[in-house]
Amino acid sequence: MMNVYVLGIVFCLIFIFICVELIRRQKLQEQYGILWLILGSLMAVFSLFPSLLDVISHRMHIYYAPSFLFLGGLLFSLVFIMHLTLVISKLHRKLTRLIQEVGLLQEQLQRKGAE
Repeated sequence: MMNVYVLGIVFCLIFIFICVELIRRQKLQEQYGILWLILGSLMAVFSLFPSLLDVISHRMHIYYAPSFLFLGGLLFSLVFIMHLTLVISKLHRKLTRLIQEVGLLQEQLQRKGAE
């Protein structure tokens, strides 16, 4: 039977490899790829040194180490979702502006065609 830590390390390495491949193939932007690589590396470190998670969680007065992982994952997810929301909002404003400019250009072309 495989140890859960070995399984964790294997999954972390696969995750890191997939992130690197997505960045290399330009399917994932570098700014987001770095975040995922950091997350994969942190997961790998905690899989290699599980006692490190206990030490860090006890120093933060969290006495159940897995709850510290859930807290970290939740905070990472919230920050990442907020960032993506900001990016989408910015793109939406740019798209609205672009649609308005295209509409104005089409109207100008129609006026010139009618003359």
